[in-house]
Amino acid sequence: MSAPVIVVHYHELWLKGRNRRFFLGKLHSALRRALGGIPVDCIEQPGDRFLIRLGVGAPLQEAIERVRHVFGIAYYAVARPVERDMEALCRAAWQEVQPLQFTTFAVRARRSDKTFPHSTMQIESAVGRYLLEKLRAEGREVRVQLRDPELTCRIEITPGPLLVYAEKIPGLGGLPANTAGRITCLLSGGYDSAVGAYQMMKRGAHLSFVHFYGTGARPGESSLHVASGLARVLTHYQFTARLYRVPFEEIQREIVRYAPESFRVLLYRRMMLRVTELFARRERALALVTGDSLGQVASQTLRNLAAVDAVASMPVFRPLIGMDKIEILEIARRIGTYDISSEPFHDCCPVFLPRAPELSAKTEELNEAEATLDVASLMALGVRGATVEKFTYAEGRVDSTEPRSLVHTPSGHTTPIAIAKQG
Repeated sequence: MSAPVIVVHYHELWLKGRNRRFFLGKLHSALRRALGGIPVDCIEQPGDRFLIRLGVGAPLQEAIERVRHVFGIAYYAVARPVERDMEALCRAAWQEVQPLQFTTFAVRARRSDKTFPHSTMQIESAVGRYLLEKLRAEGREVRVQLRDPELTCRIEITPGPLLVYAEKIPGLGGLPANTAGRITCLLSGGYDSAVGAYQMMKRGAHLSFVHFYGTGARPGESSLHVASGLARVLTHYQFTARLYRVPFEEIQREIVRYAPESFRVLLYRRMMLRVTELFARRERALALVTGDSLGQVASQTLRNLAAVDAVASMPVFRPLIGMDKIEILEIARRIGTYDISSEPFHDCCPVFLPRAPELSAKTEELNEAEATLDVASLMALGVRGATVEKFTYAEGRVDSTEPRSLVHTPSGHTTPIAIAKQG
């Protein structure tokens, strides 16, 4: 018997007009990369779907799981390959639908191979009649319903074996990876920023990550392992990533020493945006993304967000801005980041937390509070202490490099990050 075939359907890509070929090419590349190491005979594109013809001995369940991580897919299904014969086709259709529970059904056929001697209408009529007779012979109360049936038995007439399937697996939707440009994400280690990153990846953006960490945690509680774990999970969806790790405690101490207490967290966030922009420019990113949700904490009131954003020269995207915590946690569980973000770790933002944080800061007030700080020197301090960890997906797993410093290149010169321009 031939190896199973995975049928991949998409929908949003049909809206791309003259750019459709670009997006479909990216989806084809993503499928090929996701299935690396699994025997695949070929990936075809007859009409508005892809057919992944697995090789002999290919692990089907692993292939299904890998396709699950690919953006741009509306749904996919595992199809039975069938001999090019109507009787064999009817028997295979029965094997597909017999174990399933439903009261209405339809048969839908598509012919990418016009040499098959039966038309789509003839195929649908013959298979539908056969299934109805078999179902009623078992005493099941079912009927044919062409519009919005509970179950649809789908038949693909291809140049190779005929394909039959009845169960659909929901895909992630969205746009294929690496189709919308580069964005840099402030990755905190909590639930929100990882979900925010995922939401932007779903729209085709390729993300790099910047994580700010404190150095005062007890052994085993550093947030670095959490940030690295999140970046590793998220790399499954876009195949490569960089994580910039920035020590933040010295910067925080300078802010605590000179700035008003109520503004501390907002000034922390301003410095994080400035430093993140430096790495974003190094990555040729066009925007930043955060996990802010409106009103969730004191620093995320509308006025405070606007006052913090005033120092950014890049757009700051907040895909979770209108979500509540329950919605965010639901997505975190679904994408595989929830358990990692639930691990205990030392979050740098609550360090030196003000007793009464400002809820409605003005840009001018934060500018005045920063007047006593040497902003450029603090940015340089963050860059000097930063390291970068690189992640790569291949053959079903994500590997990472040892974190390396950004300060010195092999020739001994400082890394080309233009701090002066950002001060």
